[in-house]
Amino acid sequence: MAKPSAPKETPLSKQYNQIKSRYPGALLLFRVGDFYETFGEDAVKASKILGIVLTRRNNGGAHEELAGFPHHSLDNYLPKLVRAGERVAICDQLEDPATAKGIVKRGVTELVTPGVSLNDNVLDTRRNNYLASIHFGKDDRHGIAFLDISTGEFMTAQGNTAYIDKLLQSLAPSEVLFSKKEKERFFQSFGERFHTFQLDEWCFGFEFAQEKLTTHFQTSTLKGFGIENLPLGIVAAGVIVHYLLETEHREISHINRIMRLEEDQHVWLDRFTIRNLELVYAQQEGGVPLIDVLDHTVTPMGARILRRWMVLPLKEKSAIEERLKTVELFVGNKSLHEALVQLLKPIGDLERLISKVAVRRINPREMVQLKKALLQIGPIKERLRKAIETGDQQETSAQRSFQRFLDQLNACEALLNRIEAELREDVPVVTNQGGMIRTGIDAELDELHTIAYAGKDYLLQLQNRESEATRIPSLKIAYNKVFGYYLEVSNAHKDKVPAEWIRKQTLVNAERYITMELKTYEEKILNAEDRIFAIEHNLFQELAAFATEYIGAIQQNARMLSELDALLSFATSALKNKYVRPEIAVENVLDIKGGRHPVIEHQLPLGEAYVPNDVYLDGENQQIIIITGPNMAGKSALLRQTALIVLMAQMGSFVPAKSAVVGLVDKVFTRVGASDNLSRGESTFMVEMTETASILNNLSDRSLVLLDEIGRGTSTYDGVAIAWSITEYLHRHEQCRARTLFATHYHELNQLAEDFPRIRNFNVSVKEVDGKVIFLRKLKPGGSAHSFGIHVAQIAGMPQPVVLRADEIMRHLEKDHVADQHKKRIREIPKNNFQLSLFEAADPRLEELKSRLESLDVNTMSPIEALLKLNELKKIIS
Repeated sequence: MAKPSAPKETPLSKQYNQIKSRYPGALLLFRVGDFYETFGEDAVKASKILGIVLTRRNNGGAHEELAGFPHHSLDNYLPKLVRAGERVAICDQLEDPATAKGIVKRGVTELVTPGVSLNDNVLDTRRNNYLASIHFGKDDRHGIAFLDISTGEFMTAQGNTAYIDKLLQSLAPSEVLFSKKEKERFFQSFGERFHTFQLDEWCFGFEFAQEKLTTHFQTSTLKGFGIENLPLGIVAAGVIVHYLLETEHREISHINRIMRLEEDQHVWLDRFTIRNLELVYAQQEGGVPLIDVLDHTVTPMGARILRRWMVLPLKEKSAIEERLKTVELFVGNKSLHEALVQLLKPIGDLERLISKVAVRRINPREMVQLKKALLQIGPIKERLRKAIETGDQQETSAQRSFQRFLDQLNACEALLNRIEAELREDVPVVTNQGGMIRTGIDAELDELHTIAYAGKDYLLQLQNRESEATRIPSLKIAYNKVFGYYLEVSNAHKDKVPAEWIRKQTLVNAERYITMELKTYEEKILNAEDRIFAIEHNLFQELAAFATEYIGAIQQNARMLSELDALLSFATSALKNKYVRPEIAVENVLDIKGGRHPVIEHQLPLGEAYVPNDVYLDGENQQIIIITGPNMAGKSALLRQTALIVLMAQMGSFVPAKSAVVGLVDKVFTRVGASDNLSRGESTFMVEMTETASILNNLSDRSLVLLDEIGRGTSTYDGVAIAWSITEYLHRHEQCRARTLFATHYHELNQLAEDFPRIRNFNVSVKEVDGKVIFLRKLKPGGSAHSFGIHVAQIAGMPQPVVLRADEIMRHLEKDHVADQHKKRIREIPKNNFQLSLFEAADPRLEELKSRLESLDVNTMSPIEALLKLNELKKIIS
């Protein structure tokens, strides 16, 4: 902003500049009277983002840009600024301009950023709004923390770059904090996907961060939260608390715990897999992610926890079984299921309501909504209690599943009763307009209500009395802001007006008067209204303060109700879509009978059935399935549905199949579909190889690997060679027999089934009738020898001359036995030449070679000495 010279700086601009300097990088909304104003560069930004008029004014000889909007429009304009990635400092008037001496005192009351907001219009009710913080450690270990200030949810973890990237992709924070020193490292590691803010390096010290956390939680250590051995995570979490204080968020008692995100509790889903499987976001415009099919939650907090479950599936059998059993109970008891859904609907966003209590921003209507939410807890507990009592006496699982909710739900009766007793049902939004508090709560308030609201009767009596006394039948009493209450007399009767009346205004057809009695009563009424507003405001603040004592209990209610809502949602999906309960096994097996793709099935036209398929994989006999078949036959859909069925099972949902045995999976890797990243100079093939490399470098024995058309981004021979080598590697990796589905156009890979015992060939069948291809979409044993590429091109609308010429070329190649020669060469590829290591693990030569290499000082050796030493080492392995 172009600042005027110091001698010409006005008191207002001086105040503005002082406040602006304390919030660098933030767009400052400066309250002036009834408007929020922006100046200079802020005004240019605001006018573009908000579509408001940009003007100029002469400020001490210099032109300065200016843009503003009415203060009551803040809720409309603030979300637009925040969603555009702006950090917005809201500067309010801290005293009444009417009583201020000199310039009005002003200060920033809140700094709203993409990741730190409590404004309902900024927040998406069905998604968490996370602020993330990353602390880069030495080597490849980093700390990360996530906070949703609107719910109080606070989490921390630490791990390598890939794990941090996976958490960022899964939880999708709105803003990420990191050290200014690590700017280049951050963007190299995680790209430019996020709104970011850089802090000074000194904030990222362990002692500083630990002190911030222990001071906030009022504890001496962090052992009670189970994070004491996460030093990098502690730093990331401490930076978040520091950032809240810096952004003027000091009332944060609802952030009363921090959870440890355990890497070994959740299935590993890298960002490629989350994207490829379209769990929570569709890749294509108009696409449908899985969450749109499974989300039947009726509360915002239920929707948020369901989204988190989807990106963080479980891998502990007992925890998965607990969710599945509860869903099964709801599926088997439709009346209980429907009753609980109806009881949950009025609850609303209890989690964010109680957060507003903590930050002292709850309004009267929201307090009434809090009461309505608490009113539902009793009936919910009663329905669950009846379900336990009326169930089979031998069925203890219902008791275990439902008792947990009964034990942890708290009706908060004292708070509920107080809200019910003190607040009216039809309360206003704001606290300074009266009309909130019921009769009988405060004696003075009741008396003032009688004066203020019974005044109409008194005025009517006064009007009738004066009309009779003066014999003016048309006399009326009215009110305006200029004169207050007055008596109006038409000109026809003005000669009857008593001498003691004081004339205040002459109209064309009437005269207006006041009397001492009228003015005395007016003063009494107006004072009563002001006093009413003050008393009601104070009583409401007392009620809000009382509600803060229940923050922990209501947060616990919110957690349990959101979990109940998500489990009921799974039951709704199962009933609606005919899903079945999967069997969770500890063996390394995957046996799906009649599996279906949940999203594609959901989108089929009415009456069209999805073609189901069986998939069997294990680590002993059928570890890798190579699937061949033409484009459009359904290979990619089969791969995706297999992954989705596994993930649905491990998040606790029923699955789209006739039956499914899911051996616990700890990592799901997918390489499905092209995804160029041309903006970073990477081709389709480069992206494909990068994603595939990530898979091969992170395999485990419990991994599920889904590969689609690996190698197609390069020449045919390169592609076949790469795909062949990858498949061999997966088979020969004895320590990690990852269950694998490999869809490919390279029919040459069918040869692998003859050479390796755990590889099987399958194809997605098609039928050729009168030169046309019918896609049957059924998986059957055996490899396919035909791609039907020309038929697919014809279906796609390729010009007929191109199709005919392609067919002619294909027949020529077949006639000249080119294909047969190619097949012969494939069979002659050297077998068993793939080596994962130069030596066997127990080979003594390895230790000798290692010992000799470690003793060498290459910095002091001449070239001749190096060659001699190399020859000596070579003899060890010859």
